[in-house]
Amino acid sequence: MPTCFVVQGFGKKTDFTDGRVLDLDASYAIIKEGVEAAGLECLRADEIPHSGTIDVPMYKQLLHADLVIADLSTYNVNAAFELGIRYGLRPRATIIVAEEDFKNPFDVGHIVIRRYKHLGEDIGAKEAKRFRDDLKQAITDILATAETDSPVYTFLPDLTPPCVPPGGGQTAMPAASPRALAPAPDPRAQGGAAIRFDETMAGTAIFKVGQYATSGSADTPPQISAKANLELAQAKLLSGDFIGASQLLRDLHQQRPNDSFVVQQLALSTYKSGQPTPEAALTAARNILLTLNPETTNDPETLGLWGAIHKRLWEITRQDVDLSESIEAYGRGFQLKQDYYNGINLAFLLELRALLALKAGDRNEGLTDSVLAGRVRRDVIRYTEPLITKDYDYGDDKRYWILATLWEAEVGLGNSAAAANWEAQARALNRADWMIETTQVQIKALKTMQEEIAQRLGQNPGNPVP
Repeated sequence: MPTCFVVQGFGKKTDFTDGRVLDLDASYAIIKEGVEAAGLECLRADEIPHSGTIDVPMYKQLLHADLVIADLSTYNVNAAFELGIRYGLRPRATIIVAEEDFKNPFDVGHIVIRRYKHLGEDIGAKEAKRFRDDLKQAITDILATAETDSPVYTFLPDLTPPCVPPGGGQTAMPAASPRALAPAPDPRAQGGAAIRFDETMAGTAIFKVGQYATSGSADTPPQISAKANLELAQAKLLSGDFIGASQLLRDLHQQRPNDSFVVQQLALSTYKSGQPTPEAALTAARNILLTLNPETTNDPETLGLWGAIHKRLWEITRQDVDLSESIEAYGRGFQLKQDYYNGINLAFLLELRALLALKAGDRNEGLTDSVLAGRVRRDVIRYTEPLITKDYDYGDDKRYWILATLWEAEVGLGNSAAAANWEAQARALNRADWMIETTQVQIKALKTMQEEIAQRLGQNPGNPVP
């Protein structure tokens, strides 16, 4: 069967031009459907079982695959690099795809880029069908006509493609007998061990565990693909096995040391593990994230994690520097992504800092932060309300946290009728008890802070600072 190698990142990646986070695994699922519908086997680099560096099997795929599809979404420099290699190796059968907001920075304006629309979390059903059908037709046409599409061989028509001598070692597709894993546990059955969706990585989606490919023989231990390791780690995160997830992610990090998504997930599982102590785990997670340059990054996922880690460090150490780091991270993340997770946490911490300033006798700083918290909440409501009408692949958990955010934001603004409306909608979803309890604890803490702030400012406790 002819083969297709997909050049693409995996997991969630940030488009740094606008702060949007795209789930490239959702993109790959549609690409794979289109490829298989056209009669080809489909493979991405993270699905190749191997030990050590991925370079050798990756280069072999770029040379030998009957078709290569390169997804340049999020301006992935690795994908662009591998696309260039493919163009140099093979004169034909290469397709470029990209999310519709991708602005081509390369000097390849004459090359067709097939576009698809990404919603961030996933690709809508109607768009998925359109893109899948378009890709299937494109693949069928390209393989049938055998026209040159590489700019290298277009502009250097006398160039001879490289030839691998017999026995050169073409890399085969993974074994066709994958070993099945147990299905991911239902978070609603996990009680306190379950993870709040928004905290899985400040908005990172939980993957469903499928199957993972292995290779090996009686004489060699089986090798597990990077994709399988990540899916298993995500399942462990979902079940609350943070130590097990950390072990898998450390191995994956050795394979893919420069993959930001892996680094983010490793930091998440590390601080969630609480081992050997909660403070030590948070410090270790902080050190892991330092490799992503959180002080200068414009990746809202990294900033959300950085903010969460320092928020929890402050709760343990009460060091002002941790509170300031958390506020700055959530603030930059909210500015970049305009999302409810960074925004609602930013508002809460601004209120906390306002109270601390008032306790220290600094009325001006306290009043300023309280006013800023209100402004952030109004922005959160403005950005979050349109999300209510969207459909989500991950059940009603995502919708719950949207409603809970609106509930908390309206409480913070003193709008009791609006808060009651969002509360009723959130409770109507009948999610796990721990989710409601988490929201109630946060809102109770917020009300307590606002009451003390109002008392110190000599205001009516029932009316927060506007």
